[in-house]
Amino acid sequence: METASEEARVTEPVPVLKGTLDVLVLKALSWRPMHGLEITDWLAARSGGQLAFDESGIYQALYRMEGRGWIEAEWGVSDHNRRARYYRITTAGERQLAEETRQLVRFGELLASILTASPVEGT
Repeated sequence: METASEEARVTEPVPVLKGTLDVLVLKALSWRPMHGLEITDWLAARSGGQLAFDESGIYQALYRMEGRGWIEAEWGVSDHNRRARYYRITTAGERQLAEETRQLVRFGELLASILTASPVEGT
């Protein structure tokens, strides 16, 4: 039976690990061009609301990645008939996404292996 503190840990949002926001935004944009709020909503939906991030961090990541050539932006009109900047992933961004995804998946597998290992006598 879970204690109240264990249950809270299960339901409280998980903070985005430092250095992973860019890859999450790139992944969102690999689906289709989106404006900032759509990216925020996409990440919230994919994480079941369990991913904690600051919306201003999304925009900082967008400006940073645009400067690196990983995404491009153009003005358009949102579904709510408002002017919005739409971002799309570039070929360089697709390469970056593939490389970061490979590294993060490998890291996650190694981390899980270490954290779920059982102690062995004599080691």
